[in-house]
Amino acid sequence: MTTPTPTPSPYIPPSVWTWDKSNGGKFANINRPISGATHAKDLPVGKHPMQLYSLATPNGVKVTVMLEELLAMGHAGAEYDAWLIRIQEGDQFSSGFVAVNPNSKIPALLDRRGATPVRVFESGAILLYLAQKFSAFLPTDPSAQAECLSWLFWQMGSAPYLGGGFGHFYAYAPSKMEYPIDRFAMEVKRQMDVLDRRLAISPYLAGDDYTIADIAVWAWYGSLAKGLLYEAAEFLQVQSYTHVLRWTEQIAQRPAVKRGRMVNRIWGDPASQLPERHDAIDFDQVMKK
Repeated sequence: MTTPTPTPSPYIPPSVWTWDKSNGGKFANINRPISGATHAKDLPVGKHPMQLYSLATPNGVKVTVMLEELLAMGHAGAEYDAWLIRIQEGDQFSSGFVAVNPNSKIPALLDRRGATPVRVFESGAILLYLAQKFSAFLPTDPSAQAECLSWLFWQMGSAPYLGGGFGHFYAYAPSKMEYPIDRFAMEVKRQMDVLDRRLAISPYLAGDDYTIADIAVWAWYGSLAKGLLYEAAEFLQVQSYTHVLRWTEQIAQRPAVKRGRMVNRIWGDPASQLPERHDAIDFDQVMKK
């Protein structure tokens, strides 16, 4: 006789939530409900005007791609040092990093060109700051610029559903749960459909030209389309979004994008990893390994 499996009791939220450090999950060791520094440590500073503190997650890739694109255009002022921030080890909670980004998230940029360094945090804000500073990858026509900024901010609002929502429950949660995976899978597929419909009528998101909107969205949704996020390409049937795939491959072939994806990367094929970047020659050193 088979003993019936007991039905688990439904979770009932307490009247007051308290922090349980043992709640599990891949990032349990660094997640906490308070902000601020956990330890005193200054950030390193290199020789270039731009100091980037980051990791090659999709949000970090946005900025390294943008900087490499600017350099490819001949903007020497975009030369940068990219310092590795190991988020699993809590580097983002150092006093130096918190001074640049009080939100303790990568990427964080320090522009040291002027007498007073300018800090910029949040990846979308960094892209917009650089686009305005160098008058590049941001349309000047008011209508086209509005379209570009709309898609840029669409990404900033949508990607948390892909990353913190779908990605967390599908790939990182300590146990699989049907409701959140179904809920966020549905939303990610809806987002991919939004992109696919737009790219069916437009070469790039803002129109005929490649802009910061494409850089921002590609880092997340292009990675998903290429099967590089959460091993979820088959689960989400990304091959059905043919216009997203066309756009993804077109951007992926850009030399600056190939370089930008390597910076602050510490996983995967060794030939794709450049943990820190201080000069363009650093890419050549990787290729020689």
